[in-house]
Amino acid sequence: MTSDDIWRQFGVASWRAYRARLRAVISGCVTLMVIAASLWWSGAVAPHIRWEIIGFFLHADVDENGVLSTSMYIDVENEGLVPFTLTDISMEIPGFRLLPAEARDDAASVTVRSGDMGTLRRTLVITDCAAVPHEPQPIRFTYTTWLDSGTAEVTWGSWWLEGSGERIPIAWQRGLATQVCNGAVSSEW
Repeated sequence: MTSDDIWRQFGVASWRAYRARLRAVISGCVTLMVIAASLWWSGAVAPHIRWEIIGFFLHADVDENGVLSTSMYIDVENEGLVPFTLTDISMEIPGFRLLPAEARDDAASVTVRSGDMGTLRRTLVITDCAAVPHEPQPIRFTYTTWLDSGTAEVTWGSWWLEGSGERIPIAWQRGLATQVCNGAVSSEW
């Protein structure tokens, strides 16, 4: 056997080993991507939250100091496969101030199983009816799952104004402010 034959054999053997390592690395990366996508889709990493405000229960409440507020009942639905616990709700919307759960003895958290719904009540102070924006604004939910904890910002769709035979979309927070602010000055109130 000549030295050229030895180098040729060494080159073929190292190329085969390189290809085997490359296949193992690619296979491992694909497997990790599938596992990560499955965890994400299941809601284990970040929950799939759908929410809405129950408009039927909104009413104006003006206290002895003239502070306008309403009790907001928020239905939260878990569209993922993994249960989550909501530990806080917050929003940064001009004209609104959301009171913490402790302020009015509201439940501090709610656990929502897969495909199930939970309801949270929070007191919302309306500081300026005219300042509430016309574009839909998100609510921030702080959550924990068995795997992670974090926050998720979720923007609800539109409310609909009915009138003169047509439906007009209006941002959820604008509809809420209009209903409560009008209720505070209505003669029916």
